Amino acid sequence: MRMNEVDFGAQPPIEGYGPGFFRVGTEVIAGPMLMLPTGASAWAGLPDLTAVLAVADRIDVLFVGMGREIRDLEAGLRGELEAAGIGVEIMATPSACRTYNVLLSEGRRVAAALMPA
Repeated sequence: MRMNEVDFGAQPPIEGYGPGFFRVGTEVIAGPMLMLPTGASAWAGLPDLTAVLAVADRIDVLFVGMGREIRDLEAGLRGELEAAGIGVEIMATPSACRTYNVLLSEGRRVAAALMPA
């Protein structure tokens, strides 16, 4: 059997998560987190989309992890993202992390805004 190493390019994958934290490489980020083409960072949470909109030209899809359960995103926030040309997918945070990593490994232009599970 042949095994291939996954290449995520310059943008790092989400390596782990747990109650109230995320792990990206050797860094642990407590609380909400953004995964953008510029890297991982702590985030104030919704409705703060300033950092996401600043790199809108480098993102096709934003995965929004809403915690353990899926909740609706305010219509105004979704509209603001879509007006900037960013597709929005709302998911539970564990699903958003997995989907982000898979699409990132395919070389897709993805980002994630994640609330802890």
